Amino acid sequence: MNKQELVIVEKKMESTNENDLTVMDLPGVGPATAEKLAIAGYEDLMAIAVATPGELIDASGVGEAAAKKIIASARAAMRMGFESGTDILKRRQSIIKIPTGSENLNKLLGGGFETGAIVECFGEFGSGKTQIAHALAVQCQKQNPNAVAVFIDTENTFRPERIIELAKGAGLDPEIVLGNIKVARAYNSDHQMLLAEKVSDLISKQGLNVKVVIVDSLTAHFRAEFIGRGTLAERQQKLNKHMHELLKVADSNNVLVYVTNQVMARPDVFFGDPTAAIGGHVVAHASTFRVYLRKGKKGSRVAKLIDSPNLPDGETAFIVETGGLRDI
Repeated sequence: MNKQELVIVEKKMESTNENDLTVMDLPGVGPATAEKLAIAGYEDLMAIAVATPGELIDASGVGEAAAKKIIASARAAMRMGFESGTDILKRRQSIIKIPTGSENLNKLLGGGFETGAIVECFGEFGSGKTQIAHALAVQCQKQNPNAVAVFIDTENTFRPERIIELAKGAGLDPEIVLGNIKVARAYNSDHQMLLAEKVSDLISKQGLNVKVVIVDSLTAHFRAEFIGRGTLAERQQKLNKHMHELLKVADSNNVLVYVTNQVMARPDVFFGDPTAAIGGHVVAHASTFRVYLRKGKKGSRVAKLIDSPNLPDGETAFIVETGGLRDI
């Protein structure tokens, strides 16, 4: 699409309400192409605007020139240019802080786990990662009775019995809480990535008020399937694609994406904590907030905020009780 054509499209789109535009309004998209795009998950302008030409070619069978034209038109319609900091501040007013039950942990995270972001919690086994996952699935419903939590289970860690205990501790009806948690067991990395893509369908097609998406754990399948240094590049590339899909889900739908991550021991570290999160810089850069969990004294857990775009580093302790997370 040349500059003159792009200007014509922008003027046409400006005269139409952005919310009224559909994929069919894009030049070069007929009923057959729109149907193919919808089947592949490209149902709105935003999904097309952030896609690559190769992805549209694979999804609809159009040529490269047509794919570029469709994407450029979608971007023009979405007015995906620069915006002021004031506009971003107004948009961030829709952000929700989901509490955990522990005031200390909430304070560390600036009021709770933030929607529209990926929060990664990593630590050794028994450090409280899955406990926080279960707590968030319940607490989001305490905050909003119509909220729905999505739990992508990769290690068979979801326990409805634990949800019942947490629901009772939060003063909620366990049956209603369990009914508002959608659980899917992922059996390999490809299945896990597919389930992450299906979250948008739950929101757009089924109309569910999804507020929390949990992936427990993020790297278990990738770690098991890609063994040895020779597969590291392929694993990281695939993991990077998965993280960006989760980030798109979080940002487009204003939901919290909570991922747990495994750790490994670094034998070259002689002083300090030798543990490091799996996934390296790919997971670290894609995560909005990163929290390191470890076991504390007398059965407590210690949470350390090590990366945040707006909060200072710090740490706090909490305990896991039958009724939920509590302060010491």
